[in-house]
Amino acid sequence: MARISPVVKQATPVVVEKAEGNWILGTDGIRYLDFTSGIGVTSTGHCHPRVVRAAQRQVGSVIHAQATTVMHKPLLELTEAVGRHLPGDIDSLFYANSGAEAVEASLRLARMATGRPNIIAFQGGFHGRTFGAASITTAGTKFRTGFSPLVGGVVVAPFPYAYRLRMTEQEATDFALRELDYLFQTVTSPDEVAAFIIEPVQGDGGYIPVPEAFLRGLERRAREYGILFVLDEIQAGVGRTGRFWAHEAAGIAPDVIIMAKGIASGFPISAIAASAELMSKALPGSQGGTYGGNAVAAAAGVETLKVIEDEGLVENAAVRGAQLHAGLERLQERFRVIGDVRGAGLMQAIEFSESDGEPHPTAAAEVQQAAVDERLLLLTCGPANNVVRVVPALTVSEEEIEIGLAALERALRALLG
Repeated sequence: MARISPVVKQATPVVVEKAEGNWILGTDGIRYLDFTSGIGVTSTGHCHPRVVRAAQRQVGSVIHAQATTVMHKPLLELTEAVGRHLPGDIDSLFYANSGAEAVEASLRLARMATGRPNIIAFQGGFHGRTFGAASITTAGTKFRTGFSPLVGGVVVAPFPYAYRLRMTEQEATDFALRELDYLFQTVTSPDEVAAFIIEPVQGDGGYIPVPEAFLRGLERRAREYGILFVLDEIQAGVGRTGRFWAHEAAGIAPDVIIMAKGIASGFPISAIAASAELMSKALPGSQGGTYGGNAVAAAAGVETLKVIEDEGLVENAAVRGAQLHAGLERLQERFRVIGDVRGAGLMQAIEFSESDGEPHPTAAAEVQQAAVDERLLLLTCGPANNVVRVVPALTVSEEEIEIGLAALERALRALLG
């Protein structure tokens, strides 16, 4: 009998029967509050009726129209809809299926456009599991071990993870920028660097918002040295942080934005966005794919963006995120094993630490599993797996936030007293 690969591990024992909004009904008949949103994917909640209807209409019209063979209307409409949110002179999009594919496309574009060999990524970043994406991923050795050699030309720079470094945010920012400048003196000349690539809020690396001063420091160096500034907004973008793009808070202007996850409420579609001038420097044939920009996924994406706007979900993410963050801080006051609370909007996390500040992955794993018993679904992350992330859909209500916080408190009390 065939079975799913044993390497693919489930974070919870739940088998889904039906899902709606922020709730999942399991085949066990139990209703669970889903604060994972498919790792930040179901931005409008599970099975939003408007998104469902849009996808159903499209299935009855055109399911697959390969975009380099014939164009289809949903992709043109999605391009127009996304374009209304693109900053500066960014006005050109290439579509793929997954975040990792979009990352790969951005790496190819950066090297082709600049003629330079090197990419600078940042410690703790997660960009995917394909070879190029894994080569710039350092959110954990599990993502890059056992299939070396990885892609060359990758330099990993320190990240201003203030809590781990035991510094203030300003101290960590200053340290990381100094070390970046030192890399330019010791590892790679800046005129050999094609791009910086960074998540404005680290995802699998621990849900760590990048200090705004650090992003501005990267932008200054990018402009000084002719380095492309690539922002991986795969998890943090499309309203998740209480702004449409997470990088907006820093007031910076990237050269490339990578998007996926929340763009289509669960349908697989991703994209990179850049100026037409920059995009035209990609070599012919370097952008394409059989399923990229699928018609049904594009139709779902168009309706997702309409729902986000019509229902004020970016604003809701900001308000409900503040409520969630405050609730997590209250839990931190009661449970000393919670060393740090951080996040932006509805991308929040708690980091579990020993009394000496060292990571406490056992506590994180046990609390995440105990939360399942309290009918709350959460995920762990971080290089040491000692971080629990809390990721509701952008539609989450005030009442659902309180239900989730109460369930998390019960899970903590059950284990820690």
